[in-house]
Amino acid sequence: MRMIISGGGTGGHIYPALALIEDLLKQEPQSEVLYIGSTRGLEKEIVPKKGIPFKALKIQGFKRSLSLYNFETVALFLKSVHNSKKIIKDFKPDIVIGTGGYVSGAVVYAASKMHVPTMIHEQNSVVGLTNRFLSKHVDKISVGFKDAIKQFPANKTFFAGNPRAQQVANIQSDFKWSSYGLDDNKPTLLIFGGSQGALKINQVTAEAIKHFNGCDYQVVFVTGQKRYDSIMNYIDNNKINVGNNVIIKDYISNMPEILPKVDAIIGRAGATSLAEITALGIPSILIPSPYVTADHQTKNALSLVKNGAALIITENDLNVKRLTENADQIMNNKNERMLMKENSYNMGCRNSADLVLDMARSILK
Repeated sequence: MRMIISGGGTGGHIYPALALIEDLLKQEPQSEVLYIGSTRGLEKEIVPKKGIPFKALKIQGFKRSLSLYNFETVALFLKSVHNSKKIIKDFKPDIVIGTGGYVSGAVVYAASKMHVPTMIHEQNSVVGLTNRFLSKHVDKISVGFKDAIKQFPANKTFFAGNPRAQQVANIQSDFKWSSYGLDDNKPTLLIFGGSQGALKINQVTAEAIKHFNGCDYQVVFVTGQKRYDSIMNYIDNNKINVGNNVIIKDYISNMPEILPKVDAIIGRAGATSLAEITALGIPSILIPSPYVTADHQTKNALSLVKNGAALIITENDLNVKRLTENADQIMNNKNERMLMKENSYNMGCRNSADLVLDMARSILK
C-alpha cells in the first residue's frame, strides 16, 4: 500500500498516525508511507526521528474572534491545498488518511478533490473543527469514542478506538520500580499532567506530598520538564519532606514501558492518554484540562466515569483534600481498584490500528 498520512499540532494527532504507520509496515513491509505535517507542530521534530519520510506545509488555525489573522489563515489553507495536490500527484498514494490538526484538513481535502480514497480518524468524544469540515468529503470516518459516532454521517462512520491503544497494549515491559528506588511489590500511583506539566495539578500534588509520605502505597510524581525547577523550589522553600515512597521526576522518556506497572493514574483526559489507560486497564482519576476546545477533555473523561473506570475532579474543584481522598479511595481499596481496572480494560480497543487499516483496504477494493 502507498499511504499518505497527515496529523499535526499535538501528540494527540501525531501518535495515532505513527501507530497506524507502524502497524501497516508490520503487516506489509513493502508499503511506502509519506507523512505530511505542519512547519509549526511537534510532528516536524517527532516524525523524521522515526525515519519516516516527511514533508511540511505552512498552515495555521483560525482565531475564534474577528481578526485579520483569519484572512492569513484562509490564504495559507488555500496555498496548502495547492501544495498538497502537487505532493499527492508526485507520490501517487492509494489512500490518504488524516488524524486531525489543521494540516490534515488541507491534505485530506486536496486528496478528495483529486478523487483519491480518503479516511479520517477522530480521537475525541467531541468532533474537532477540521474533521467536522472533512466529514463531508471523505470516504470513511473512524472514531475513538462511541459518543462521536452520532456527530458524523452514519453511513460513513465506524468505531475503531484509538490506534495508539494497540501500540501500547503490545509493548512487553520488564521495567521494575526498584530501578527508581521504589518497592516493586507496593501499589504505585502515577501523577502526570502531560509532557509540559499542568500547573495546578503540580501545585496541589506538591502540597499533598506530606499526606502521601504516610500512605501504604507509593507515588511517582512527574512534573513536566518546564515545571520541575519551580516545583522543587516550592518544596525546598516550604520545607516539605519527600519520603521514601514518593519520587519526583521531570520527565519519563519510556512511559509506555512504565504504564503496565502502574496501579492507578492521576492525569488529564486527552484522547491518547485515555486510549493508553484503557488499553492496559489502569484505574484513573481524571482532571480534564479546561483550556481545550469545546471542553472535550471533560466529555472524554465522562465516558470512562459512566463505565466505572475512572473518577473525575474538575480543575476548579481540585485541592489537596479532594486529590488525596480520591487517591486513597482507589489505592487503599484493592477490590474497588480491581473492579475499576476490569471496567477500564473492557473499554479498551486493542486492535484499533488493525480495524482502521482493514477499513482502508475495503475502500480500495
